[in-house]
Amino acid sequence: MKICMIGAGYVGLVSAACFSDFGWVVTCVDKDPDRLADLKAGRSPIYEPGLEALMDRNIKAGRLLFTDKLGPAVADADVVFLAVGTPMRRGDGYADLSYVFSAVEDAAPHFQDFTVVTTKSTVPVGTSREIERRLKAKRPDADVAVCSNPEFLREGSAIQDFTHPDRVLVGTDDERAREVMARLYKPLALRGSPVMFVERESAELAKYAANAFLALKISFINEIADLCENLGADVQEVASAIGRDRRIGDKFLHPGPGYGGSCFPKDVSALIRTAREAKSPVSIIEQVERVNHERKLAMAIRIEEAAGGSVRGKTIAVLGLTFKPNTDDMRDAPSLVIVPMLQERGATIRACDPQGRRQAEPLLPGLTWCENANEAAEGADILVVLTEWNEFRALDLEGIRNLMGGRTVVDLRNAFDADRARDLGFDYSGIGRGKAAPGELDAKNRAGRPGAHPVQAAK
Repeated sequence: MKICMIGAGYVGLVSAACFSDFGWVVTCVDKDPDRLADLKAGRSPIYEPGLEALMDRNIKAGRLLFTDKLGPAVADADVVFLAVGTPMRRGDGYADLSYVFSAVEDAAPHFQDFTVVTTKSTVPVGTSREIERRLKAKRPDADVAVCSNPEFLREGSAIQDFTHPDRVLVGTDDERAREVMARLYKPLALRGSPVMFVERESAELAKYAANAFLALKISFINEIADLCENLGADVQEVASAIGRDRRIGDKFLHPGPGYGGSCFPKDVSALIRTAREAKSPVSIIEQVERVNHERKLAMAIRIEEAAGGSVRGKTIAVLGLTFKPNTDDMRDAPSLVIVPMLQERGATIRACDPQGRRQAEPLLPGLTWCENANEAAEGADILVVLTEWNEFRALDLEGIRNLMGGRTVVDLRNAFDADRARDLGFDYSGIGRGKAAPGELDAKNRAGRPGAHPVQAAK
């Protein structure tokens, strides 16, 4: 089977490399000459563990090819994947489909025999039918079936997710396309991964619904973490207890400074706009979007409070800037809100991130970049953990204490052992690790915790 992958970004490149490892011949089409040169040399433009080794193996085997010539790749393909970007559109928050429709227009003249055109990009409900309409208008003679095949890949674990998925979802109402897609994913079906065939609208909506639900879980546990702090409970104990319930599950129950990345923010926004247009508003999801925005503001205020009410003139060591570990992705990362707020309030920021500097540097001007956590901590008044890279979890806290000028640690990912940090003399605060004594609760309830409501605290 031959595959044409239009777009060699995160989704397209990971999918292409994994499909080629199944034994299929995959041609990735990309227009950027510098990116193309890197890809042909086996260099990935994104950081994803294991991806370059997978690329190298299949490039050498002749199964993974890269080109800027769309025509031959489309003409030779059994399946053409659309894996171009669908960023949030400015002004209304809706998904920008211009790249998708442009790829369709460019590919249309080149279809030869029966071809399955499949959206891998995250697209609003009805996009597959709109693609079908455009293809029929431009090439009424083309023998083409349009499918929806959304991806469910986590950055940092994408190869494992692709090769061992919870499910493969295919939206189609064409029997020939169903046969082609079943053959395409047969290597996974043989391993026991379910391949689900549904209506195209169901597949498109399922992608948005899945991401919105996961975003909801993150926002839920963040609010529970705040409640824990006021009541003297430990959110990690609470999350562990409720996560053992199979109806809930333990994934995405880790409190922090809010969600970010390439999917959750734009997909939540697109779902809200889609629901409003359908006159069926999703009020719970609208609240999730608001809570997540306020969460990031609240975390900057929390750092300021930990500094005694002001960060002016203070040096802050920030560990991690990417939205999560094991990726270099900075899209909608909490750091893009938190760090500028601290700078505006007079703080000097010394930062390090194992993979994020190339992406973060143009987005966060005015930082002092450090090679590692020790260098960032040297002379710092405050240490802040924004991304829980494994190397930060394993830090020598005693050594960090001796390097710092101050003793304040704000751990927004609960990466450190709280008792150990306090025993070493740090003024440590995590997320949802409340230890309020019973006598303190009434006073807290009367006075309110400073910064508990980020909007009020920011005024």
